Amino acid sequence: MLGNISIWTLISILCFIPAIVLHEFAHGFAASKLGDPTARNAGRLTINPIKHIDPFGTVILPLMLALTGMPVFGYAKPVPYNPRYFKNIRRGELITGLAGPLANLAMALFGALVGFIVTLFVTSGNAQVLSWVYSIAFYFSLINLYLMFFNLIPIPPLDGSSIIAIFLSDKAMQRYYSIQAYSLPILMVLLIIVPMVLQFDPISWYLQHTAGWLANLLFLY
Repeated sequence: MLGNISIWTLISILCFIPAIVLHEFAHGFAASKLGDPTARNAGRLTINPIKHIDPFGTVILPLMLALTGMPVFGYAKPVPYNPRYFKNIRRGELITGLAGPLANLAMALFGALVGFIVTLFVTSGNAQVLSWVYSIAFYFSLINLYLMFFNLIPIPPLDGSSIIAIFLSDKAMQRYYSIQAYSLPILMVLLIIVPMVLQFDPISWYLQHTAGWLANLLFLY
């Protein structure tokens, strides 16, 4: 049992790395295409994982969740961008904010495609090996979906805050972004304090009914 947990913990973390790296790269790429050179100038328009690591969000949080058997998700250092370069600031914010989650959705669909292809080639001789490939493809899709839906939570600096900002007035948007300094404590309350006090984990419930549901739908075959 311990050996299996260790293996799948490692697989979860290895799946998490490309998921979060390409997520952040997508943000920078979208901003760059909209005329903003900030990410490129900061050296963040890259798939080098080291450039995107946030000590807590990229290392401590997913490792803690993996070791406790919870869904692996987290976040990286937000890619810097300057909306003043965008011809249409609100549209640019929306496109840049959606780019990361859409990258995760694309990777989840790729994982589902791999899983489907595997089912076409299963024989009695290769069933065990392809079962491992299928399981890894499922984990890869699931983790990407966890990352996508987690980042869509509308709390700065998560991507949901950029998306919801398009619906706010300038004054309301400034007030909304002022909570960014408190974003980590808010997340810690949701992840740790609320489950302890209420015996209910809202983040896990949310992810199970979004990412978990969609992953099972993609792997129905």
